[in-house]
Amino acid sequence: MKRLAFISILPIIIIAIIFPNTLFANEPLRIKPMKRIEVVRIDSAGRLDTFKAYPNEFLDDIFTEKMDSMANSWFVRNAYNINDRVTPDSLLHLFTDMDDSQEALAPGTPLPDSIYIQRLAALNSAIDLSYNNTVKNMIVLYTERRKGQMEVMLGLANYYFPMFEEVLDKYNLPLELKYMAVIESALNARALSRVGASGLWQFMYGTGKMYGLEITSFVDERRDPLKATEAAAQYLRDLYNIYNDWHLVVAAYNCGPGNVNKAIRRSGGTRDYWSIYYRLPRETRGYVPALIAATYAMNYYKLHDISPQNPSFSIITDTIMVSDYLHLEQVAFNMKLDIEMLRDLNPMYRTDVIPATNNKPYPLRLPQESVGRFIDIENNIMAYNRDEFFPNNQIKNPSQTAHQYTPVNIQGKTIVHYTVKSGDNVGFISEWFNVRASDLRYWNNIRGNLIRVGQRLTIYVPDGKADHYKSFNTMSFQQKQNAIGKTPGKNTTTSTQNEPLDPSYEYYTVKRGDNLWDIAGKYPGVTASEIQKLNNITNTGSLSIGQNLRIRKR
Repeated sequence: MKRLAFISILPIIIIAIIFPNTLFANEPLRIKPMKRIEVVRIDSAGRLDTFKAYPNEFLDDIFTEKMDSMANSWFVRNAYNINDRVTPDSLLHLFTDMDDSQEALAPGTPLPDSIYIQRLAALNSAIDLSYNNTVKNMIVLYTERRKGQMEVMLGLANYYFPMFEEVLDKYNLPLELKYMAVIESALNARALSRVGASGLWQFMYGTGKMYGLEITSFVDERRDPLKATEAAAQYLRDLYNIYNDWHLVVAAYNCGPGNVNKAIRRSGGTRDYWSIYYRLPRETRGYVPALIAATYAMNYYKLHDISPQNPSFSIITDTIMVSDYLHLEQVAFNMKLDIEMLRDLNPMYRTDVIPATNNKPYPLRLPQESVGRFIDIENNIMAYNRDEFFPNNQIKNPSQTAHQYTPVNIQGKTIVHYTVKSGDNVGFISEWFNVRASDLRYWNNIRGNLIRVGQRLTIYVPDGKADHYKSFNTMSFQQKQNAIGKTPGKNTTTSTQNEPLDPSYEYYTVKRGDNLWDIAGKYPGVTASEIQKLNNITNTGSLSIGQNLRIRKR
């Protein structure tokens, strides 16, 4: 029994070792009085209890970035018929099957606080659903300002929530914790934060490894929905054993137990989330309000004229175990499947390579209707371009693959924001701000070259030049081109625009807003990487209007 008792507290001991000052903070107290406002809580008997606390913040930017990332995934763009000119916020439909006890709210009409409080109290949650202005701001974000993306997340919830609930029930955890994935990643399995947190549950590298997730150059199980959910449940259970308070658990999940314990100590030892609120990092301050807001929105969406957007095709999938090296492009070509779809269905494979062997098979997830065909032509799939993908039957060095990437060091740089205009693309914006297109994508969780008009991008620029780059928000397209020395008609990328056309090739003339992925999609069997190689393009985001691209041999 003693051995079992030790094993049960082992994760807590490990957390204490990994996060210094987590359980036994010994730094001097630094307590500063702060202005407080009223916060409303609902007790276990359904009675309202008010006390003094302080939060009244707008933290929308933290969570809108995650929703934009979700909207840019292949699955959402295609399953919901969204493209780069139609944003998720255009997917608004009236929902007529209303709760008879309450009338739906006309769009934009503010609700009185008493209604929000009444509805939260009626949810009878195991997690304290406190209410204040910061919570209200987050509710309005989900139910008013980002209705379209909320509809999409409700559709995705039909796919993910049964999986989450099964795992949470296994560990005897509150089922409301499933909403944490909404605020962590907006239900985007390939979400990657600027600090390196990955997947639906946004695990950092060290925490993921501690909970048994495989993270190698080729496999990242933080992005495997089932395995990451299992690890998240274990982590949440261990944090609850430390704090015995779900608000503190949610905060510690986001910023680490060390930061929560420092906030507790600096607040005089109080173990109440709202009392340590401003001692926490800004992003963490938004997580409990966002969890309460997501819980509200996921339960009362009908009363805000929000209806789940079900995909335009079946999301039913199945897995098949693979016992030999396999590249997703081998599957895509032979089965005529979109490579981006395969990446979204198999987000755990970092370089499109499944490093399977007889001793260690890995799963390949496919649309259910495609599994039988894969079995029928598996030998052909494995043999296709095998010498190119696996020379000498070896996996290529990960550093040579297109999907490996090292972010630029942002130390000493300043954040500016740029709002995407019509005609902009990743290549233009990266040139205007003198940053790598890959960094721009990384900072803003952009997939491929998909950005939308009105999207707010975060860009890191040298200290002292912030004002210069902020002015780009008010410039016309040509003014921005002139600012970097690009005049009309001047070739800005490669020499292929003015070279004589080779009659043995098919060509495509680049138009405003084009990118390699969209162009390749116009020619069945042609990939963006093939066009890139054929035209000696080193920067995929810097195509020029009027440039003639070789597509393939006639």
